[in-house]
Amino acid sequence: MTISHTWDSAAAQAGITELTPSSRMPVLFVGHGSPMNAIEDNAYRQSWQQWGQKLLTQVERPQLVLCISAHWITQGKGAWLTGMAQPRTIHDFGGFPDELFAQQYPAPGAPVVARQLAAELHQPHNQQPLGVDTDEWGLDHGTWSVLKPMFPDASIPVVQLSIDYSRPPAEHFALGQQLHKLRERGVLIVGSGNVVHNLRALQRTQSPLQAYDWAIEFDQMVAEHVNQGNLAGLSDFQQMGAVAHMAHPTYDHYLPLLYAAGAVGKDERAQHFNADFQMAAISMRSMLWGA
Repeated sequence: MTISHTWDSAAAQAGITELTPSSRMPVLFVGHGSPMNAIEDNAYRQSWQQWGQKLLTQVERPQLVLCISAHWITQGKGAWLTGMAQPRTIHDFGGFPDELFAQQYPAPGAPVVARQLAAELHQPHNQQPLGVDTDEWGLDHGTWSVLKPMFPDASIPVVQLSIDYSRPPAEHFALGQQLHKLRERGVLIVGSGNVVHNLRALQRTQSPLQAYDWAIEFDQMVAEHVNQGNLAGLSDFQQMGAVAHMAHPTYDHYLPLLYAAGAVGKDERAQHFNADFQMAAISMRSMLWGA
């Protein structure tokens, strides 16, 4: 990755160049599950389509989508923002049909705004500005698989925020708190991961209702924290016992929830949707605050 310190005229004219005041935009945490949800006509994809329509028609059109996906990990390098004018569609998976690899989401980036936000925000552990990636990443399937059904015309600029997996959970929540102020500047915050994500325990023949007991228990513990407004307490998930380790052998898919939760105001209550399971060990629970 490279940090760009100067911008040529073409880059400066690409996408939006500033954020303007708006009503307070919502925050979403989306359980994205299998990449196949991007193309299958199932209840998950249908719900993403419905929420996209609702946001556009009943709330306000976002000026920018800032997405925190479980699939962009910048281990030990701090948090980064995508800063390219035309982020590529990344097919970061294997063993799926050609139709899935053919999917494209040509949403524009926002290089000027990304650089502005990188300077405004800071790494919680050292107060340094965020990095801006101009050549390496793009939009991975944690982002485009849910945004394509929500905003199919791909006209809203999208910036991804990376996850430094080496930092403790509380710091991810703290960076999410910094994102709260962006909601009144037209930015829709979207965390994309899963409340429960254990690929080693997948049961491809089981019905969505036959999740493991430990998966159900952890999912309900998270839901209870959310419903009680104890969002900061979500950072202590590793203290939730053995079910936490079963739910997340690695917790990359949990961390996007902490960013979304950090961006939520104290007066906001969550609407839950897709509160069931795929393949017994992936919680599809999704939440929306502020709409």
